[in-house]
Amino acid sequence: MPENNRFALVGKMPLRKLKNTVRLVAIPLLFSGFLAACSSDDAVEDYQEEAVQVLYNRALVQLNNEDYLLAARSFDEVERQHPYSVWSTKAQLMSSFAYYQSNKYDQAILAADRFIELHPGNKDVPYAYYLIAISYYEQITGVGRDQKVTRQALEALQKVVRRFPNTEYARDARLKIDLTRDHLAGKEMEIGRYYLNSKQYVAAINRFRQVIERFQTTTHVPEALHRLTEAYLALGVTDEAQNAAAVLGYNFPGSEWYQDSYALLDDNYLKPEVDEDSWLVKTWKKVF
Repeated sequence: MPENNRFALVGKMPLRKLKNTVRLVAIPLLFSGFLAACSSDDAVEDYQEEAVQVLYNRALVQLNNEDYLLAARSFDEVERQHPYSVWSTKAQLMSSFAYYQSNKYDQAILAADRFIELHPGNKDVPYAYYLIAISYYEQITGVGRDQKVTRQALEALQKVVRRFPNTEYARDARLKIDLTRDHLAGKEMEIGRYYLNSKQYVAAINRFRQVIERFQTTTHVPEALHRLTEAYLALGVTDEAQNAAAVLGYNFPGSEWYQDSYALLDDNYLKPEVDEDSWLVKTWKKVF
């Protein structure tokens, strides 16, 4: 889980949410004959073949009792013992959900991927893609660590939006995309600040430039513009420093970062000015 709570705003999808959005859970519950008294402590025995109704019902009871890992294994057993049953298809996706609920994200992703591969036309494929995306998303860690999983989360979330734009999964994915992009921008800022403090100004500029060019709508842009002002001044590239400060002042006039940039230029007898030929000005106009 991430080190800050921005990535836990929605939290684990509760079972009632799954029932409301993915009809496959509600289907067996409509059949009273399917329901039998089962203990949540019942374990699936590999050597014992049972009726599909008994296996699926046991998994549902375990799921309702929040015995998620046990439920996942029970749903897997439905598919193993009855691979051609209609309930096997449902059990595959339910297994992914149960693994997700138990924080077994790799297994959740594998199960959802397999469901998509085997049943590409199924009505619940959008939810399978969403499960993959949030399974990556909830593994996002602090910016001090490698951000491979963050990039995987972003790619998976964008896939949900691109493939299923009018679903509630896409609406939630769009919100998570914004947070994920902000996180990636934060990583670029952390590296850029390191280079800046180490007086590796060109390397620092390249990192801050990534924020401006790739993550323009994130919360890190004002600081990135200020750090560009700092780095360019340190290199003696005053025209680009003035450009960075001018763009910062025009778009974020009340920002403390602009006040710092203005003061920094003023200490060097300079003012914010725009050069239309600057990469920064061209990029900013192109984006905004």
